[in-house]
Amino acid sequence: MLKIVTVVGARPQIIKAAALSRTIRNSFSDQIHEVIIHTGQHYDANMSQVFFEELGIPSPDFNLNIGSAPHGRQTALMIQGIEDILLSEKPDYIVLYGDTNSTLAGAVAASKIHIPVVHIEAGLRSFNKSMPEEINRIMCDHASTLLFVPTKTGIKNLEREGFKTGNPSPFTVDKPGVFHCGDIMFDNLLYFSELAGQRSNIMQSLNLKENEYVLCTIHRDNNTDSPGRLQQIISAMCNIAEKMKLGIVIPLHPRTSKIIESKLPGELYERLTTNKNIHLIPPVSYLEMILLEKNANLILTDSGGVQKEAYFFKKPLVVARPETEWVEIIENGAGIIADADEAKIIESVQFFQQHDSLKFPDVFGDGHAAEFICRTMLEQINPDLAK
Repeated sequence: MLKIVTVVGARPQIIKAAALSRTIRNSFSDQIHEVIIHTGQHYDANMSQVFFEELGIPSPDFNLNIGSAPHGRQTALMIQGIEDILLSEKPDYIVLYGDTNSTLAGAVAASKIHIPVVHIEAGLRSFNKSMPEEINRIMCDHASTLLFVPTKTGIKNLEREGFKTGNPSPFTVDKPGVFHCGDIMFDNLLYFSELAGQRSNIMQSLNLKENEYVLCTIHRDNNTDSPGRLQQIISAMCNIAEKMKLGIVIPLHPRTSKIIESKLPGELYERLTTNKNIHLIPPVSYLEMILLEKNANLILTDSGGVQKEAYFFKKPLVVARPETEWVEIIENGAGIIADADEAKIIESVQFFQQHDSLKFPDVFGDGHAAEFICRTMLEQINPDLAK
């Protein structure tokens, strides 16, 4: 029996872990035993617990309850907690997702005690090391034994950093296995998109009509912690609602909500909160988010996961960052990088209103990434297990 420890901490990781846990439960329950650690990086119930319940993920076996803290302290506490559990559980692999502090902590803790690291969503690069996420993902990749890469661009990124894609098994941290597997988030979207319409009435509760609103999510600290950048984004949203008569739906990350209330200039705050076309709502569940994405006219976001989901649903995308890891979306003309530039955001929305014949070629796999990952892990421990 293969034993893995899965580490999650933020809501995108919980969503990705749902695909792997579901695949283990449905197809590999007699071959893989999964132990789940929740670091508590996202500790708000709307940002965390609701996802376990809604997506059918087993409750975490361990919750470190780290909560919010400066990067260094938060990561250090996670390393300590994860290391203690790894020493006790003695897994064959630790499985990590994406690029959060939980990812970094898991990679450091495991590599120091020689437990092989599996990194799902490996190879992504923004080429902007001022982003904490960029440091986290690079560090995790270089500590990993198995790297599962969602796109061909991710493979090229790793090759430029010296990774070899043709290493023979058995793999080690010095000679890792690099696999192009497709995107595990696509697995989830295919599974949950129909279910979302049956379980959520968010469209009705907000009185939204299909294709008549912009969905906006802003949470990265370089936007929320920079008053000038946040003001540019919010002002653009207000202008779009006022002049283009499009509805705006903004599920507010708790940090974004606090900063808007405390730091936004009074006049802009009033424009934001009194416009009937703008819906400021609490964080939504994954199924609610799927419905909002599926029915939006356009999506504006600084979230990597939401960028992909916009593409999955064939929605025009405006990226509120100076770069993106998902360059395929931009290269295919389905998205525009507008950064936190009010004029560029408005211009991009106007462009997509006038150009609706966009193309969305298949670049994120076939929806079976989780099954591929499970089989590959099994093959490394015992080739006979994967038969």
